[in-house]
Amino acid sequence: MQVKIIECPRDAMQGIKIFIPTKKKIDYINQLLKVGFDTLDFGSFVSPKSIPQLKDTADVLNKLKLESTNSKLLAIVANKRGAEDTIKFEEIKILGFPFSISETFQQRNTNSTIQESLKRVEDIKTLCTKNNKDLVVYISMGFGNPYGDKWDSEIVVKWIEKLAQLDIKIIQLSDTIGVANSEIITYLFSHLIPNFSDVEIGAHFHTTPDRWEEKINAAYQNGCKRFDGAIKGFGGCPMAEDELTGNMPTENLISFFKNKKIELNLDMENFHIAEKMSLDVFPLN
Repeated sequence: MQVKIIECPRDAMQGIKIFIPTKKKIDYINQLLKVGFDTLDFGSFVSPKSIPQLKDTADVLNKLKLESTNSKLLAIVANKRGAEDTIKFEEIKILGFPFSISETFQQRNTNSTIQESLKRVEDIKTLCTKNNKDLVVYISMGFGNPYGDKWDSEIVVKWIEKLAQLDIKIIQLSDTIGVANSEIITYLFSHLIPNFSDVEIGAHFHTTPDRWEEKINAAYQNGCKRFDGAIKGFGGCPMAEDELTGNMPTENLISFFKNKKIELNLDMENFHIAEKMSLDVFPLN
């Protein structure tokens, strides 16, 4: 399987307090569509009260130039109602659901218990199947949590087993607060990927500037071929309230795989244009 890079402007934007003008979002995402990423995590259909930055997702979608791109569009939802809104858009091929294995964080992020969220996953999966959409489930707090909720690798395995039983085919292990280290990453991916061969298990890392390479390397060396990133590492999870970690910088992913001589089939000229644009899209303070 070829290495896939999923660019996440939605994750980069969602926690920014200053509203990014809709036109600026449209121009930026249209530029990203020229690069050739496997998928763009471009927006979300959640309550505007929860994520006001993304209240214009439908308006952005209406202006995207999709005729000459192979990149798939992914939108995040938090419940069945959001999924019902999302599946109305033919252009959106993938829905994403944040499923935290920290009880505290799941309540904080989606206002539901883990068990209630599992039912939401089941309902959303049914909708996706009926409407020819894919579903990605993100295992939030997949490498630990700061709330004192119990975490160990067997808890991760248990929940992935439950999700696999619901026929979830794509699962992203999410390092929501940037605590993953190479030992934990190695253990999880080396056990999960062989044991769930019909599930595409990817990595959504948040990281500090000095830890990015060990995270990518540990995941890749243990079979991971699907990586989320955001240009310049902008963003992170606003519900986690941790300003020390950002998203995995996409340029670091590209550099890592270039050094490994792995072809990503990306248009680097258009990528560098997007890099420059990002400095105008995202406020630096």
